[in-house]
Amino acid sequence: MMRKGHCLCKAVTFALSGAHNWAGHCYCESCRRGTGAAVVTFVGNPNGQWRWTAQVPVCYTSSPGNRRYFCATCGASVAYGSDRFPDEMHFHAALLDDPEALTPDEHFHKQERLGWPLDPD
Repeated sequence: MMRKGHCLCKAVTFALSGAHNWAGHCYCESCRRGTGAAVVTFVGNPNGQWRWTAQVPVCYTSSPGNRRYFCATCGASVAYGSDRFPDEMHFHAALLDDPEALTPDEHFHKQERLGWPLDPD
């Protein structure tokens, strides 16, 4: 299966092939500050099963061993890489052309979750 995604301006595009390792929500302060969102949903894809298909994003080292990738044109955050997870890249799931096809079932850093209710109902 091939999944594709892109940033807001479509300058940075990517393709994910094969099965992803996981899909989940991160509540950590670092992800919140890097994206401006209360929760960030990622899909982890193994190295060798993803590629940039247009402009390569800019890489910012947000802390030792942690890299955040964003579009140089529109500024959209597109991915996260870490020395703690050397065999995979974490892509922002909402940027996929078919984000509803994923079922995120992991939750990371719940202890850092904001107290805001996220259920619109």
